[in-house]
Amino acid sequence: MSTEKVRIRYANKQRQFLQTLQSRVDTYFKSNEIKRTGGFRILMKTFLMLGFFLAPYFLMIFGVVSVWWGLLLLSIAMGAGMAGVGLSVMHDANHGSYSNNKVLNRVMSFSMNFIGGHYLNWQIQHNMLHHTFTNIEGHDEDIAPLGFLRFSPHAPYRKIHRFQYLYAWFFYGMMTLMWITTKDFQQLSRYNKRGLVKAAKKSYAMQLFILTASKVFYYAWVVVLPLYVMNISWWEFLIGFLSMHFTCGLILAMVFQPAHVIEETSYPKPDASGNMENDWAVHQLFTTANFAPKNWLLSWYVGGLNYQVEHHLFPSVSHIHYKKISPIVKQTAEEFNYPYISKRTFIGALVSHTRLLREFGRG
Repeated sequence: MSTEKVRIRYANKQRQFLQTLQSRVDTYFKSNEIKRTGGFRILMKTFLMLGFFLAPYFLMIFGVVSVWWGLLLLSIAMGAGMAGVGLSVMHDANHGSYSNNKVLNRVMSFSMNFIGGHYLNWQIQHNMLHHTFTNIEGHDEDIAPLGFLRFSPHAPYRKIHRFQYLYAWFFYGMMTLMWITTKDFQQLSRYNKRGLVKAAKKSYAMQLFILTASKVFYYAWVVVLPLYVMNISWWEFLIGFLSMHFTCGLILAMVFQPAHVIEETSYPKPDASGNMENDWAVHQLFTTANFAPKNWLLSWYVGGLNYQVEHHLFPSVSHIHYKKISPIVKQTAEEFNYPYISKRTFIGALVSHTRLLREFGRG
């Protein structure tokens, strides 16, 4: 896989950790006679999450709710449902852990397009780049936001970063608005120039067609149809539309940012030749964090991504199983004297993220 700078090479000296861990996790699945994919539980969750997302839409479309404050609340609820679909359905599907059926995985991966994004861009940025080069400056695009945000101590510093711990939350809320407008097209073009679309064994022309058609479909059912059938002005619709996306973007950022950008996580640098100090699995332990492991409701809603360590080490395992394998991962990491970063509460993780934003804003 090509990257923008030096080619990253992970060390080979720590393979015993991953071998031991894989053996123990394999034993867990075999002894309990369960599959690594989501099974019936994730199918039921899919219907619930899609219902959470679409029920407010139909309540608005069919005029069941028409008062302004009710429409606003439904728009916010729809945004929370949209985030739930992305976290609990799309995420597993694009990792191939939703089902043993590859066709069903492919179909459910298009839930990303249904909510306004593009599945291939997600697979390249998240699966190929973020999971491979976690927290490595210049290679992990998840820590390479627009220039007025600084998520790495190795990123260029600007004076405006002094206030990022305050204004970052507003731009987090703008995340999905960027996806549905310009970012997806720019990203697909950039990935094509870097050879990453070809590396994913996809045709750029076909992906551009799918992306464009998906955007047309998205705007038709989310914008055109509501404006046509609902008795509201364009500016009332715009407030609801922006509220929906801001809610979704903020939730997604509040889940993904504390998983890697907190005070306890590391930002390893390769040497001049691209060699890393640790192997890939150990690297994940230093750069990834869990949060609120005992909060079952949060864990259910965010697709188990509060168990981010387990997800990074076993991305092909459905999030349905993360809680059960987490004691295995923690015990094995401790036996090998490697970190197992976990924040006790969700609020604590967000506070730590905020403090780190402030620290990175000091240069």
